[in-house]
Amino acid sequence: MRVLFVIFAVLLLVPGWSGSERLPLYAKVPTITAERVALYPENPKRRDLGPFTYLGGVVLRGNDPAFGGFSSMHVDGDRFSLLSDGGSLVQFTMGSDWTPRDVAVREIAGPGTGWEKRDRDTESLAVRPDGSVLVGYERHNQIWRFTANLSRPLSHAAPRLMAEWSANSGAEAMAQLHDGSVVVLSESNGKKGRRGYSAIRFLGDPTDPRTPRYSFRYAPPASFVNTDAVQLPDGRLLVLTRRTRLKDFFTTGIELLDIRGVRPDQSLRGRTLARLAPPTLHDNFEAMALTRENGRLILWLATDDNQSMLQRSLLLKFAVGPLPESWRPKAKRQLKLKRKNRR
Repeated sequence: MRVLFVIFAVLLLVPGWSGSERLPLYAKVPTITAERVALYPENPKRRDLGPFTYLGGVVLRGNDPAFGGFSSMHVDGDRFSLLSDGGSLVQFTMGSDWTPRDVAVREIAGPGTGWEKRDRDTESLAVRPDGSVLVGYERHNQIWRFTANLSRPLSHAAPRLMAEWSANSGAEAMAQLHDGSVVVLSESNGKKGRRGYSAIRFLGDPTDPRTPRYSFRYAPPASFVNTDAVQLPDGRLLVLTRRTRLKDFFTTGIELLDIRGVRPDQSLRGRTLARLAPPTLHDNFEAMALTRENGRLILWLATDDNQSMLQRSLLLKFAVGPLPESWRPKAKRQLKLKRKNRR
């Protein structure tokens, strides 16, 4: 009888367990190795990718089953912070020799019990002007604000404008803007019949219910979905997009989106700057970050390997060259009026 009581007590003390497999957690600080890769495997000397110049990249490997699955990242100098879609934060220092050092790991807080991966499905992050860090939780359609080292949550919210987003599409991309506002992009459409993908601009801290906010629409290229976003010095966004097909598996797009002066309910389209597809390296790129190095603007891209043997954790570095001027397609209604006038 005592044995049955102990078993029953243990079950009560493991909240949320329903027979599902436990979210992989780090048993200890992993050893991370990095192997250099070429952007064009069949032509290693080639480095051009639209307006970007390839400066190098690596495949990251860690000796722990929890390693990988990176969906968002922040880079500060030579310190890298990669957040997985299971809520695991991996940090390391890496210089020009492409060797990870000073590795640290942490499991961050979030909605749910933390037993299943869905409880910590972190897909985006952004650093606020005060140093606090925003994290977007996909399946719960929530945004949490943490201390600078992500050790302690400060506040969180489930914004009403995100409530309509499906369980597998919320807060996929998040960008901190220079003016203090925050843009959050969904991975899929909002209400049926609405053109374009759902986007929200928070005019301040998204976790503060007093912060004004409004939605607008951004439509990436056909068959592509949003995976991350960062703001350029001139105020425009770089948006990372992805298409999945059996023919070429993953194709990644880098879009230029002009959100300067965006208004509520406005529909925006971007301009494709580059694609990562054969013959280039191509995988499930879901994370991006911008830094400066010796006066140059640097773009970092990382993949989510879904902790699959068929995918890799890639980390690539590009110099950002001159970008085209703003471009916005004319509204279809305007085009129809012009054609009518010509008649």
